[in-house]
Amino acid sequence: MPPLLELINVTKHFKVTSGLLGLQSGLVRAVDGVSLHVNKGETLGLVGESGCGKSTLAKCIMGLTPVTSGEVLFANKALATWEEKALRSKIQMIFQDPYSSLNPRQRIGSIIREGLDIHTIGTKEDRQEKVNGLLQLVGLMPEHGQRYPHEFSGGQRQRVAVARTLALDPQLIVCDEPVSALDVSVQAQVLGLLKDLQTQFGLTYVFISHDLSVVSHISDQVAVMYLGRIMEIGPSKALFDSPKHPYTQALLSAVLLPDPTKQSHRIPLSGDLPSPMDPPTGCPFHPRCPHAFDKCKNGRPELVAGESGTNVACWLHNA
Repeated sequence: MPPLLELINVTKHFKVTSGLLGLQSGLVRAVDGVSLHVNKGETLGLVGESGCGKSTLAKCIMGLTPVTSGEVLFANKALATWEEKALRSKIQMIFQDPYSSLNPRQRIGSIIREGLDIHTIGTKEDRQEKVNGLLQLVGLMPEHGQRYPHEFSGGQRQRVAVARTLALDPQLIVCDEPVSALDVSVQAQVLGLLKDLQTQFGLTYVFISHDLSVVSHISDQVAVMYLGRIMEIGPSKALFDSPKHPYTQALLSAVLLPDPTKQSHRIPLSGDLPSPMDPPTGCPFHPRCPHAFDKCKNGRPELVAGESGTNVACWLHNA
């Protein structure tokens, strides 16, 4: 069975213009040759530093921004060949900030029902009945549909966002840091809700987050992204138990351990994230890598199978 979602060498470059004539002065390589796949019913966790291209990749998956090159396949069909409305009903997104992702001038019921109205699914009564059912499904009450977003807490608003996402019975949901703006206790509730919904409806998630503990908890696969490229990808347990890429090792070493009697060996990284307008030659991580050697500066490594079960793009494992 083919994967539900497959990315084949996807790139997204943005032109930088300057001057009165708007002449091109540079190119931002936000996504620079990403290939991955997600099977139906699985969760792919996508992690990396701010500015590495995670959200841009999410927009490419959603079709919100056209790719520069490469191909995004959904259910073994190129997204460019899909009729717009049909696509929108199959792929949905949960945004990071529940305060800005909901229209403050609309009632909650109207926000959830909007997709059903656009697609003219069922009668008006059928749509209202589905809205009531979705509110109950995410832990709210049908009468909450008459309230406005400002009358809810952050966790409740994100539950509303989840209900809106489910309205069109999607197969794939892109979660762009859906719990980062919430308190820790509320994060656990929303994550539990997402996992329960995945089990109940067979949903597939692409889950973007900076919190590696959250990613470890919810993901079947994890992809580590750096400067628009995938550095390491593989099963969650294998990647967290035995990371191979120096960047993955450095990220995991920064995770706080819940047991105060245990201490992790922090791997410091020198320098800042390079500009995607002027990426380094060779391996994009080599200016900050403690193990870099001459080959890292000249040749860009491709993803190859590592000993732990993950695929890693590193000359230390791809000699």
